[in-house]
Amino acid sequence: GNKVTVVLGAQWGDEGKGKVVDLLATESDIVCRCQGGNNAGHTVVVDGKEYDFHLFPSGIINQKAISFIGNGVVIHLPGLFEEAEKNEKKGLKDWEKRLIISDRAHIVFDFHQAVDGLQEVQRQAQEGKNIGTTKKGIGPTYSSKAARTGLRICDLLSDFDEFSSRFKNLAQQYKSMFPNLEIDIEGQLKKLKGYAEKIRPMVRDGVYFMYEALHGSPKKILVEGANAALLDIDFGTYPFVTSSNCTVGGVCTGLGVPPQHVGDVYGVVKAYTTRVGIGAFPTEQINEIGDLLQSRGHEWGVTTGRKRRCGWLDLVILKYAHMINGFTALALTKLDILDVLDEIKIGVAYKLGGKRIPYFPANQEILQKVEVEYETMPGWKSDTTGARKWEDLPPKAQNYIRCVENHVGVPDVFSSLVKWVGVGKSRESMIQLF
Repeated sequence: GNKVTVVLGAQWGDEGKGKVVDLLATESDIVCRCQGGNNAGHTVVVDGKEYDFHLFPSGIINQKAISFIGNGVVIHLPGLFEEAEKNEKKGLKDWEKRLIISDRAHIVFDFHQAVDGLQEVQRQAQEGKNIGTTKKGIGPTYSSKAARTGLRICDLLSDFDEFSSRFKNLAQQYKSMFPNLEIDIEGQLKKLKGYAEKIRPMVRDGVYFMYEALHGSPKKILVEGANAALLDIDFGTYPFVTSSNCTVGGVCTGLGVPPQHVGDVYGVVKAYTTRVGIGAFPTEQINEIGDLLQSRGHEWGVTTGRKRRCGWLDLVILKYAHMINGFTALALTKLDILDVLDEIKIGVAYKLGGKRIPYFPANQEILQKVEVEYETMPGWKSDTTGARKWEDLPPKAQNYIRCVENHVGVPDVFSSLVKWVGVGKSRESMIQLF
């Protein structure tokens, strides 16, 4: 049967996954999202036009591909249509003919979004710190799902009276928890009824859809991860994480695909590290280096507009992500941002009480205390944005890439691990090495 190719973030998100997905989506037949919701933000530049995707798989631009939103994704219907409209203005056509939505996907309601905001305010008041969610209702929706009070696309498209009464119950639950929460129940139900008819033609049984895709004629199937390894609900820097599994296991559960059908797993790594919101960040540079990376890298969020914290590349994180995901190759992005630096550091190990530790600490307080051991390399001090093949990169930039490979450990089957190097915004600026 066919295998799925998976693209995953290997750090705290914002590694440039959209770009790698876009590169692979041009030759894919199906592009899938398996988890998260419109808390993701993927920017893709095609023919000088910049598209921002949040819920749509980035492959929606490819007129020859089917885009599939799997059961593990949580869907805010107003958000979906708003995104469609924005991208239609930029030239996206006939998306509704190319989009398939799993009937098992959970629905994000407007009150989930309102509650997300209220919970953040509450956390700030009680603990003096919030999680830094995107306030898109993602966490509360996954909470409803785990508490088995959630509603799915299949419920919306089935008996609407039954759906309405369950919707009212859920709304009441939230109102009793948050007395100042205002919910226009009738108004929202009316809108939902409208959305139901708009999406009905796109909805399918996702398990059958994926089964047929895997076992039918040869097809290239791409899965686009949202968020990243260190934001995973199980493996990330808890509690400053997202509410879904954004590591490779989420592909099986979020699409209904058996593990033997997972083929290549590509990890996307930025040439330095960034993090949005609060939480431990061992290689963070709160100095002119951090400022330089921030401004040169345009490090602010697609979804929220928040500034990102910046620091050196952290190989402890990358190795940890590799242990969980088993990357078959890596895409190293935004190498050009380092072009102006005199020297470049790479975090190669963590120390606790002066001793190297061979693992990535689970506990936040311990992670705050680790000391990073760095390897320092000379910068290449030249413009790499025009490079189109390996030979075009300065020797010192090549050394930087080889250093990453040596530390992460190259899979036995290959002579190298880094398959792509990104040196700019356009499609052409992804150098393919093998």
